Order: sequence, then C-alpha cells, then structure tokens
Amino acid sequence: MTDRALFSADSMISDLVATSPKQMFRDLARTLISAHDLDAKGINCRDVVAAAIERERLGSTGVGNGVALPHARIEGMDRVVAAFARLSEPMDFDAVDGRPVDLVCFLLAPADCGGAHLRALARVSRLLRRQETRQRLRAAPTSEALFAILADDTSSAAA
Repeated sequence: MTDRALFSADSMISDLVATSPKQMFRDLARTLISAHDLDAKGINCRDVVAAAIERERLGSTGVGNGVALPHARIEGMDRVVAAFARLSEPMDFDAVDGRPVDLVCFLLAPADCGGAHLRALARVSRLLRRQETRQRLRAAPTSEALFAILADDTSSAAA
C-alpha cells in the first residue's frame, strides 16, 4: 500500500439503508466520489456502479460471516480507496455461506494496478475474518467509531 490510508473518516456509513446491491453500490460510490474528490478525475457514479455490478457477475464477493468485499477497477483512479458500510438491515448477497450481508467494504482501484488492489483486498479480508473485529463493527454507534476501528486495525495489520 502507499503511505495514504485505504479508509478515510468521510468514507464510513454506520447504518446504510439499501434494498438492493445496486442501490448499495450507488450509495457507496457516491460516498467514495465525495470523500476523495473523484469527480474531478472524471470518475462518475454510474461507471463505478456498472463496474461493481459487472464484477459481481463473475461471482459474488459475499465472503461469509455477513461480510461482502465488492470491488472494481476504474480508469482514472490513482490509488486504491475504500468505503465501509454497516447495513441497517442484512441483505441477501449470494454469499458463499448463504448468510445475508451486513458489513460491506467497497474497494475502488486503478484499472492498471493489480498488485495494490490485491494487497488491499487481502488486508481487508484478514481484518474482517476476525470475529472480534466484526463484533466491534456491528456494535459501533457511529461512523466515526467505525473509522476508528478500521483505521486502527488496518494500520497495525500493515506493519
């Protein structure tokens, strides 16, 4: 990873209300575009949502234990960024264990950066594989609390 953080305080949503994956992708895309000023780079919500849906067609990114790690590669990105959402109601996401998803980490990566994209996915996957971390995220009262948990854990995981 670069020295810039994967997550930002502005890319957390503590109780996302979404009734479909497409709506969830749209809300997460808007969050990332706003938090990282991606529209200035010509990146728009429609293209991000389309890329995320296309990636899901290859196979669900629902990894189990209520966690999904949707991701997309986007032209114009210069680094990997992520948004995190705790859904207000668990959503069917065709996860590998058949359980609905309530914790979602949405990663966007440059179209040409396979290595950094895979390292970021691996870091987040390791983090969310831990039951204690998932419990803390589900109990966090605010988006600021979500960010504190994720920022602390990803910085210690990077060492």
